[in-house]
Amino acid sequence: MRFKCLKYLLVTLIATVLLAGCATQKTAEQAKQPQQQLNFGMVIKEPGAPFVQAFVKGAEGKAQELGVKVDIKDGQADSMKIMEIMDTFITQKVDGFIMAGAVDLKAIVPGIKKLNEAGIPVIALDTSPEGGKVDYFISFDIEQSSKKAAEAFVQGIKDRNGGVVPSGVVIEITGALGDMFTQSCTKGLRAVTDQYPQLKVVQGEGKWNDVDSHERTSDLLTRYGKEVLGVYVHTPDIMGPGAASAIEAAGLEPKNFGIAGICIGPEGLDLINQGKALAIVEQPAFDSAEMAVQYLYDIKNGNPTPKIGDTITKDGALWSPAKVVQNTWAEEGAFIILQGPLVPIDVKADDPRLWENKLSSLWKK
Repeated sequence: MRFKCLKYLLVTLIATVLLAGCATQKTAEQAKQPQQQLNFGMVIKEPGAPFVQAFVKGAEGKAQELGVKVDIKDGQADSMKIMEIMDTFITQKVDGFIMAGAVDLKAIVPGIKKLNEAGIPVIALDTSPEGGKVDYFISFDIEQSSKKAAEAFVQGIKDRNGGVVPSGVVIEITGALGDMFTQSCTKGLRAVTDQYPQLKVVQGEGKWNDVDSHERTSDLLTRYGKEVLGVYVHTPDIMGPGAASAIEAAGLEPKNFGIAGICIGPEGLDLINQGKALAIVEQPAFDSAEMAVQYLYDIKNGNPTPKIGDTITKDGALWSPAKVVQNTWAEEGAFIILQGPLVPIDVKADDPRLWENKLSSLWKK
């Protein structure tokens, strides 16, 4: 009986050793196998626009560096199409999502919440969805950047009028009036112009394009004539040439109207170099897209990521330092506030760190 027990114990011990050996071999084989490539989905709008190209090139470059894939789709600024793309990405089980191209930031919230429910981290560029959880919104402070541009704009009025701000009219060429970006631009401008009650600000809706910008500027110049002291353009990259051409069509010089705003792009850079624009704050589009891919990668790999209250710094970077605060547009998440340099006051127009110069081969003939 004792012999049978010993025999049973011996067989059990051998089986245990063999199983452990197989498990060890299997674990070693698994370790040798490459990890599945991370796949991030990204939505843009107006793929031909230079600032959108900066988003694309920044994301693609960082993805290549990290060995991940980024699948970029054009949502055509259509909320229903954007949410259809979100649904597709959820079905594909993407590892992260970058929202870099919407106009109606409330209409896409149901899609953001679906991504949240699927456990897919969300990062927004340019503008933030106004609901759901957005892990990170990475951009410059639109209102504060507009305020910085407006201060230069008003200083230009003073410089052209013997150091004083006379009574007169300021033409404000806005983006689409229902856009969060537009509302923030107006707040930044008014924070400065409201200090001068002798200024009358009149709006023309440029709708983020040169055609509407040209028409509204032309209409308002015709209406107010010599009363106009300056033309403030929310985003000179995609509306500045339209405003400048309207001024020229009226037989006037753009330099005498101190065009200023935020978002340079190659168009705004050309206006500055030609003396047709006074000063423009650069949107750190390229850097924000790089950071979006990096932080999605870090989230999926369990690496440390910025927390609310942190300040991110990088030597020599135009966007540094960047504070991390609560995202007040979304229900949950952080807002990484990148710095935007005022060109040509903070940095010269030929500074190689500006993405407009870094990517100049994309649009120079």
